[in-house]
Amino acid sequence: MKIVSPQYVKPFARRRKNDGNGAEAICTAARQPHIPLVPKKTIEQQDIQALHRARQRIVNHRTAVVSQIRGLLLDRGLAMPKSITCARRLIPDILTDFSNELTPMAREAIHELYDLFRDLDRHITSFDKKIERVFRESEPCQRVARIEGVGSKIATAIIAAVGNGAEFKSGRHLAAWVGLVPRQFSSGDRTLLMGISKRGNQHLRSLLVHGARAVVRACVNKADSLNQWVNQLRERRGFNRATVAVANKNARIIWAVLRTGEPYRVAA
Repeated sequence: MKIVSPQYVKPFARRRKNDGNGAEAICTAARQPHIPLVPKKTIEQQDIQALHRARQRIVNHRTAVVSQIRGLLLDRGLAMPKSITCARRLIPDILTDFSNELTPMAREAIHELYDLFRDLDRHITSFDKKIERVFRESEPCQRVARIEGVGSKIATAIIAAVGNGAEFKSGRHLAAWVGLVPRQFSSGDRTLLMGISKRGNQHLRSLLVHGARAVVRACVNKADSLNQWVNQLRERRGFNRATVAVANKNARIIWAVLRTGEPYRVAA
């Protein structure tokens, strides 16, 4: 069985949408030699993916709630930083400060939103514990997590997305699938590389970049070859480019660890 992404089937579809034309387009696309296939997922992978998707939905909801609280406070001349940590610390102080510009009705509305924010926080913590439990029980996740900049969330997300990586020809193929390679805009003998393509699994790419950012921040005082390379790259090309380069490198290392079944060994 082959699974083809709809974006590769659409060019072969006829103008009129019906089951027959749709089936013909799918068959035509599936016979093409270079059509990328969607990796088939096991039940276990789907379960892990469900945890990540549910958690991300709640995280997005929490962000929306905090943004609305910030907007309501700003209407009353009360500015608050964007971070979730600041929201946890400052909102209770604002609600208990009766000398500010909040009316009783506005204070009550914001208090209800803050209660919702705390409920969402508890749900996120619950999903974090579930993901940690999956991570502890999975040997492939444990192997992947030995890579610097890869934790339990990245390890479980990558296993949910690609399994053992058999659908990919190389680590570079996996990095390109996640969208961590330059977008090409070339013609004739002129090659132009632009920013990263940002194709593929947005959630996985975001996790890899966050993990890489932590590596780049912590590389300054480390003497091993990897961190020296990261530090030199940061000084030469800047923090953000170094972060994407580390994320790309980690994606390729993850593929090698999954395909070989061997543990990651840190270079001296």
